[in-house]
Amino acid sequence: MSDGNGLITMQLMGKSYQVPSGLTIMAAIEYAGYKLVRGAGCRGGFCGACPTLYRRDGSHRIFTALACQTLVEDGMCLVQMPFVPLLTRPYDLHAIVPQPNTLLQHFPEIAGCVACNTCARSCPQGLPVMDYIQAALRGDIERAAMLSFDCIACGICSSRCPADIKHYAVGLLARRIYGKYLAPPAPDLARRVAEIAAGRYDAELDALISLPAAELRARYEQRSFEAVADGAEPYSATRRYNSPMDPVDYQDELAG
Repeated sequence: MSDGNGLITMQLMGKSYQVPSGLTIMAAIEYAGYKLVRGAGCRGGFCGACPTLYRRDGSHRIFTALACQTLVEDGMCLVQMPFVPLLTRPYDLHAIVPQPNTLLQHFPEIAGCVACNTCARSCPQGLPVMDYIQAALRGDIERAAMLSFDCIACGICSSRCPADIKHYAVGLLARRIYGKYLAPPAPDLARRVAEIAAGRYDAELDALISLPAAELRARYEQRSFEAVADGAEPYSATRRYNSPMDPVDYQDELAG
């Protein structure tokens, strides 16, 4: 319970601690005196190293979160999850022939998906995980790649899946296949690579290398960005693939 001085009570590994409100779970663990040598990486919600299980005060339900992104709550009872092992068959990306059944061949367990949507409801990124697994089942590699693009491979989805699907591995292979075989060629990229290979920017790079660190930092902070033509919104390759999450189930999960 809160003590009225900005401190709240949480339970960590079965022991109660008083910590300041407003801390992330990770910061609260460290405030309680623990030194994190595992399960802590980028601290910015990108590496997926800090998946955490917790219960809320007065609720029997188990919730999942990234410890670096979720604020500690009064009465929270938490424990960090063990690493989710990734057991997959090795594959040679250069030998893969992209076909509708390619993902199913490498991950036959996706055929056991019962469409319970537990994976999507537990995803800290809010990704439509079930949707990209269903896309993989249908052989739609491009859709599976796009819907899984922001996956950070934390493994929370797999830890909750009754079919023991390694969703993040399926998405990773879909993105690799799409990037190597299916993505349309980028003429601007090819042209720029050719210019670099021809030495067009060698003099500019040499000049930058010779600058002191303070000057490089100043140039970086003052760099300009390309304006979007005609005030239009930036193009998003994933926008047309995004499908809405079930608002009823998702809000129920958040409200506890």
